[in-house]
Amino acid sequence: MKNRRQFLFRLCALAVLLAVAAVMFVIGRGHTVYFDNRALEYGGKTVEAFHKVTVLADGDRVAKLSAGDRGLKEIMGQNLTMTLEITDEEGAAPHAHKVSMQIPYGMDGVVLNLPALMAGLPQDAYLEEFVITAPEED
Repeated sequence: MKNRRQFLFRLCALAVLLAVAAVMFVIGRGHTVYFDNRALEYGGKTVEAFHKVTVLADGDRVAKLSAGDRGLKEIMGQNLTMTLEITDEEGAAPHAHKVSMQIPYGMDGVVLNLPALMAGLPQDAYLEEFVITAPEED
C-alpha cells in the first residue's frame, strides 16, 4: 500500500511539473522584434518608407525611425501591441495607429516592415524571420 501511494504521489508531482512547463513554454517564450522603416516592393506594388515613425510598446518609446532605419524590442509571450506615430513627410503632423498582432511561435527573431504592415499587405510581405548570417572570410 505504501509503494502504491508513493507511486501516485510521484505521478501527480510529474503531472503538475509538466503542466507548469507547458504553460511557461507558451507564455514565457521571448522574441526579439525588429521594426523596419524601409521601402518594399511586393507583387509589383511599391510601398515607400515613412519619413519618420515612432514605435511605442507597453507605454515606452521603443524606437524613433527615419526612412531606412531599424529598431528592436524584446517581448515575452506571443502578443504584440504597439502604437505607431507616423509622419508621412517633413513638417506634417504625425498620426497614430494602434496595432495588435500575434507573433509566430516558431520565430525567435521577427522583422516587421512597418510601411508594408500599414499598407495592408499580407503577412508574408511585412513579417519575416530574422536570420543571422556569418560574414564570409577571405
